[in-house]
Formats: sequence, C-alpha cells, structure tokens
Amino acid sequence: MAAADARAPDPRGEAGSGLARLTVPDFFIVGHPKCGTTALYLMLRGHPQIFMPDNKEPRYFSSDLRSRFAGRQKSVNRLHTLEGYLSLFTQASPGQRVGEASPIYLISRNAARGIADLQPDARIIAILREPASFLRSFHLQMVSSNVETEKDLAKAIALEDARRQGSRIPRRTHNPQMLLYSEHVRYVDQLRRYHDAFAPENVLVLIYEDFRDDNEATLRRVLRFLEVDETVPLEAVETNHVKAVRSVRLHQLTAALHAADKRPAAAGPWSRAVNALIPKRVRSSSARDAWRRVVYSQPAAPDRHYMLELRRRFKPEVVALSEYLDRDLVSLWGYDELG
Repeated sequence: MAAADARAPDPRGEAGSGLARLTVPDFFIVGHPKCGTTALYLMLRGHPQIFMPDNKEPRYFSSDLRSRFAGRQKSVNRLHTLEGYLSLFTQASPGQRVGEASPIYLISRNAARGIADLQPDARIIAILREPASFLRSFHLQMVSSNVETEKDLAKAIALEDARRQGSRIPRRTHNPQMLLYSEHVRYVDQLRRYHDAFAPENVLVLIYEDFRDDNEATLRRVLRFLEVDETVPLEAVETNHVKAVRSVRLHQLTAALHAADKRPAAAGPWSRAVNALIPKRVRSSSARDAWRRVVYSQPAAPDRHYMLELRRRFKPEVVALSEYLDRDLVSLWGYDELG
C-alpha cells in the first residue's frame, strides 16, 4: 500500500487567527489501544486538577491515518482544523492540566512531531503490552469495530502483504493502515519518534501488565508525572471487554440498524427502511439481549500454537525494547522460555 502523503498539521499556518487565546493541551495519552488507555483516561478525568474533553480520541495529529473516504466528503471534519481541535479544551479551568487520549498517535508517523510543533513541552504517556496478547485483543476490536472482516487472527495477519499493496481491504474500512498488525508492535521505532521530539523526562512509558496488576500504583505514578496531587482518591475503572463476533454480516447489520436508529439523517436509505419495519416489540431489552446472543459470544481461547508462533516472531522486538527501556521485558512477558 502506498504511503499517504499526509503531513502533520502546521499550527503556524493559523497563527494570525487569534488561536493563541485558546487552551492548548499539555499532556497526551498516545496509545496503544487495548492497553488500558480508556481506563486511564476515565480515571484522570475524575481528578479536579485535570481536564480531558468528552471526546476521548480527537486524533488531530494522526493526519497520516485519516479516513481514505475523507476526499469524498463534502464538508471538512471540524476536528481536523486547529480551531476545531482546540475548541475541545475551552471548558478547562485556569491552572488545570489539560490532556487528551488518542491511542493511534503511537503508530502514527506524524503525531509526535505535530504535537511537538504545537506544544514543545508536552508530556507524553505511552502504554505497551506483550505483543501476542495485544494483537489478539486488537484484532477482536477491529472485527467488532467493522474495520476487519477476517475473524481468524492468523488469516488476518497473513493478509498484511496483500493489504500493503492495496488489495483484500474490506470495503467499509476507513483506515487500512490499522490492519497492518505487525506494524503496531514496532515498539522501539514508535517510542524513538517521541524521544526524538521531546526531552526524556517528558515521556512516560508504562507497561500494561503493571497497570493491570497494580492499578493504583500505576495511576499514582502518572499523577506524579503530571505534577498533580497524587493523594486525591480516584475510583478504579474497568472498561468493557470486547466480545467475539459470530457473524460478520449480522454484526454489520446490527451496526447499520443502530446507526439508523440513533442518527437517521446520516444512515443510508436501506438501513432506514429496514429499521422502520422492525416492530416495537422486537426493540425491547429482552429481544435485544437475545439478538446479541445470536450475533456475539465470549472470545474463544486463543490458539496456543499460533500465539507461540507470534511470540517467536516478535521476540527480537521484545529484546530490543528491553534494551531500549533498560527493563527486562523478556522475562516479564515470558519470552525467556521460548529458547
């Protein structure tokens, strides 16, 4: 797949528009998805000295990962303009730390430099997870989000070469780059982009397993990094686990009908017509629960042999990351047992 020629937004191009009066965020949770970023975002929002907007993922700086359908849209997404992006932070109070959480910033090649251009002293929070378990969870999320149509993880990863050439991409997929799974675990390259753009003390790298095993201690570490009161009691948050999709077609139908019900004007005529024909009794909570049991299930246990294959494939990355962070992730993640 040809790389998109999408440069990072240049805030200097709008310098004369009075934007200097708007609040610029000073910290960013840059990723990865499925690594506790949503839980961290929700907990930090509860701190009185921190402001984070309702829109968890503005994605303003990931201009290289914009929708491939953007050119077909008649209007420009307001959040793709600097003024629209900064409007998310207008309700912050004086003295509050202001931040946002866009987990695709870590894989973006543009985000680090774009953030640094706008906020050179920004504080960056990245969360990394053992590669094989991360990719399994991320793949489930991609299927659930209607980005991926191949339900089998091994088959989905095997499609990477074809997808790099622009083929075998699901027609509804806005961001084909997200389906290049192995690119998501190039951890050292991703972190180096941020270390090249920011001072070392401004980049905090967390390990998902630490966050999962001792939620409170990791949270206090983040609060110290942000220089806010770490004694403020914050309620732990457990985000929803992704369910497995039994039928991609029924899942897509479910998503289309839900969109037609919530936003009729934005839905297609077929979705609106089908939605209008559904009797009210079928819309009851018990009927919806029964339908969800047909369409979704708890994820099956991972294929042990394929997970082992993934771990062997990505062991060099884990070794390199251990050296880069000066922490023994090889042992923590059990890669020393691979031989």
